[in-house]
Amino acid sequence: MRTSLVAILFAFAFTMAAEEPARWPALRRYEPMAVPADNPLTRAKVELGKQLFFDKRLSGDSSTACTSCHRPANGLTDGRKNPVGSYGIASGRACPTLWNVGYQQAFFWEGSATSLEQAVSGVWTYILVPKGPGRATPEDVIARLNAIDGYRAAFQAAFGEPATLTNLPRALASFLRTLVADRSAWVRFQDGDRAALSPQARRGFALFDGKARCTQCHNGVLLTDLQFHNVGIGSQAAKPDPGRFAITGVEANRGAFKTPTLLNVGRSAPYFHDGSVATLEEAVDVMAGGGLRNPHLDAALKPVALTLAERSDLLAFLRALDVDAEISQPELP
Repeated sequence: MRTSLVAILFAFAFTMAAEEPARWPALRRYEPMAVPADNPLTRAKVELGKQLFFDKRLSGDSSTACTSCHRPANGLTDGRKNPVGSYGIASGRACPTLWNVGYQQAFFWEGSATSLEQAVSGVWTYILVPKGPGRATPEDVIARLNAIDGYRAAFQAAFGEPATLTNLPRALASFLRTLVADRSAWVRFQDGDRAALSPQARRGFALFDGKARCTQCHNGVLLTDLQFHNVGIGSQAAKPDPGRFAITGVEANRGAFKTPTLLNVGRSAPYFHDGSVATLEEAVDVMAGGGLRNPHLDAALKPVALTLAERSDLLAFLRALDVDAEISQPELP
């Protein structure tokens, strides 16, 4: 399975053809991606999943596609504090990026889903097709897709059957697993290309990995420890979001949220789970200040006194974490 996944990623990562082979060795920096046995990765599934990802007909009112919130231009985030789904319903949390989502072990800010297929199904049925009087149901959307010749043929090719409540999330999850951020200055730098980052960005990385202590949580090539931490964001609200506590019931997890990757962080404002921080500068200041005080603040967070020059260098490194890829819109059936 792992060998076939790497072969597929080499063949059509981001489903973009004719990339120069010299870029592909960057994949060595990533560990093999776990793919469930009941949803092996195939080209037919990925191509179908990409079409679905861009198609507003996937939503109950045909107003919202996955890309309405996970916008390529915004680092696969929304660019808004409160994303708006079908029927104009706003979400209470910011939209996280999907870069390298196939390497996640728990999904959503609080980690409520334990597989990518489960996460996709949840977003589709609760955000794109929310329940309500007079609204379309997931079954209605499935019937809508099966009435389209192109989709009916594509599902048949990918799964040997028409669209169903089970195979639609599997197609989307297959496409999302190809969103591997191998084409970035960060990965080239990790592979030993020192020139991939400017001198200022390299100074910023030295701070990131040293004095600023950012790599306590934002570590490795994924730039996340995949864990949950309370940094105090939202703790002053009248009714704070319980975060991971709602899943585990462990008091120490109250107000803890998953460490996001920092890939494309310069393009993915606003920041944190509630989108309450508008700029990257402010986000750096919050974290350098040791987070926001509250009874459950992560003990690893300590204030760090950065000079103006150090702050500038750190910001230069963070802005160098862009992913050098475009996700072009496919032709829809």
